[in-house]
Amino acid sequence: MTKRSIVLFGEPVLVTPTTPVTTFDKHTETLVRDLLDTVDEPGHAGVAAPQIGVGLRAFSYNVEGEIGYVLNPEIAERSEEVQEGEEGCLSVPSLWYPTARAQYAVVRGVDLRNEPVTLSGSGLMARCLQHETDHLDGVLYLDRLDRENRRRAMREVRRSAWFLPETPPEPEAVKLPSAFGGLS
Repeated sequence: MTKRSIVLFGEPVLVTPTTPVTTFDKHTETLVRDLLDTVDEPGHAGVAAPQIGVGLRAFSYNVEGEIGYVLNPEIAERSEEVQEGEEGCLSVPSLWYPTARAQYAVVRGVDLRNEPVTLSGSGLMARCLQHETDHLDGVLYLDRLDRENRRRAMREVRRSAWFLPETPPEPEAVKLPSAFGGLS
C-alpha cells in the first residue's frame, strides 16, 4: 500500500495540462495503485495524478463507496442543469467555496488494458468527475470561482500555514578583490 503525499497549491504540476497515458506497463500499474491507495482515505473523493506530482492523464475516485480509476479521461457529456455547492480540494486544504458544476456528467477514458471505460453520475459523482478532469487540464476549482470568492480564497491561501512561499535568502555582502579598487 502506497499512500502518496498530496502536492499543494503553488506547485507548477497542478496548473500544467497533463500528458496522455500511452504506455500500459508496470509503471502505469504502479501509478494506478498509488492513486487508488491515496484516494482510499476518509475525506478523499478523488485524486488526480498531478496531485501526487505526476503529469499524466489519470485520476482515481472514491464516491459513496465506489472506488475506481480512469486513464485519459475526457468529459463526454454535461447536463445543462447546474448544481451549486461547496467544493474543496486536497491541494488547497481547508478551503471550501461555492462552485457551480453540471448536475450530471459523463467521462470517457480507458483502463489499464487500454479498454474503454465510461463513468457517469450526478450530484457528488458528477462534481468529482468534473473536478478531477479539470486537474488534468491544469485547472483548479479556484479558477472556477466568481471574482469575489476567488479574491477571498486567494487571500486565505496566502494566510494559510501550509502555504509558505520560499523566501529567497538575504543577499550577502560580496567582497571584491583589491584589483577592483578594494570596494566591497
